[in-house]
Amino acid sequence: MKLNRIITSLLEIDMYKLSMGQAIYHQFSNYLTQWSFKCRNTNVHFTKEMVQEIKDQIQAYCLLSFDEEELKYLSKIKWLKRDYVDFLRLWKPRFADFNITTDADCGLSIEISGTWLNTSMYEIPVLAIVNQVYFQMKYNYQELKSQFKKKLEQKIEDLKSGKYVIGNFSEFGVRRRLSAETQEEAINALKAANLGKSHLVGTSNVYLAKKCNITPVGTMAHEWIMCVGQGCMKHNPAYSNWYAMHCWVREYGVLNGIYLTDTITTDCFLKDFKLTFATLFSGVRHDSGDPIEWGNKIINHYEKLGINPKDKTLLFSDSLNFERASELYNYFKDKTRVAFGIGTYISNDTDVEPLNIVIKVTKCNGTDVAKLSDVLGKGMCKSEEYVEYLHRTIDYRMTHSYYESDKCI
Repeated sequence: MKLNRIITSLLEIDMYKLSMGQAIYHQFSNYLTQWSFKCRNTNVHFTKEMVQEIKDQIQAYCLLSFDEEELKYLSKIKWLKRDYVDFLRLWKPRFADFNITTDADCGLSIEISGTWLNTSMYEIPVLAIVNQVYFQMKYNYQELKSQFKKKLEQKIEDLKSGKYVIGNFSEFGVRRRLSAETQEEAINALKAANLGKSHLVGTSNVYLAKKCNITPVGTMAHEWIMCVGQGCMKHNPAYSNWYAMHCWVREYGVLNGIYLTDTITTDCFLKDFKLTFATLFSGVRHDSGDPIEWGNKIINHYEKLGINPKDKTLLFSDSLNFERASELYNYFKDKTRVAFGIGTYISNDTDVEPLNIVIKVTKCNGTDVAKLSDVLGKGMCKSEEYVEYLHRTIDYRMTHSYYESDKCI
């Protein structure tokens, strides 16, 4: 490797990967998945030297294992169970699950296949590797760090002065951080500062949560709804959210309950978000579409069910900065509990355009899976035929409301 090792601990992962990982371990350990990398920036190219460094960094990552101190920390998270922590004691990444080549328009292709139990764990550290390799090998890293620090100082001042007020927020930036060093710097600075009515309450990065003594946060990603709801051909995929919520509640009861609404559109999700699930889940997360429209729709839905929206949390996490978060906080603060997950704006804000890179599950148990979202352009399904089929099942369900499951609580 030309760079220092980027991932130094298996805890350098989003908390929701461990939350999903436990449920996968207990309920879907035999599921098989395929994943693909995509760079959405049209002007970005990874050189052969970058690709080789990414490959070397991933090989180094695959040599890691959890140590006893890390496992002890995980065992103190109230919704993680002893048997899953014991499984993690044995778990290691497998480099054989990766196929890394230059066969892509951007110069980097990463295809991943294997058990869902394994492959789900790779997404975050691999994206962190790709992002850091790109910026450190293409630009003057010291200059980027200087720009990052200057912008971070201004962000803190904007919160301290009351220019922006955002209430409770968490740092969500592992996958697209400039580096591990700068992410830690941002968390420590935001944690130490008196931000007035704004409060850093957690980070998705479990390693930095442990190191910086801050709460690890994260429940689920779109992959949970996609694989649970679409990975079994016996299921009607228009009911993906029902299957996913049912399995989540079976695993966690009332714990760890922020649900992601937009995997097959929020309107379809609300068909299944009846009184029982709406009561059990502590809130919902926004990740696409107009956040004001979405928030009002969720609040109206709670009110129709007879649930006080002020007892629930709306977590916003879609491409936020402090200005946008402040607007949303001021709009919703008297209507419901509001929280924010802010990623790239905290972890990789420099004078250079950040990468828009993703690794998405594309198949589960041999069948295509897809995310439709509340806005075009976020899906990565490789089969247009399957996307059309998914649209048809959802459209049929949305226009035929006589199913018993649409009437139940």
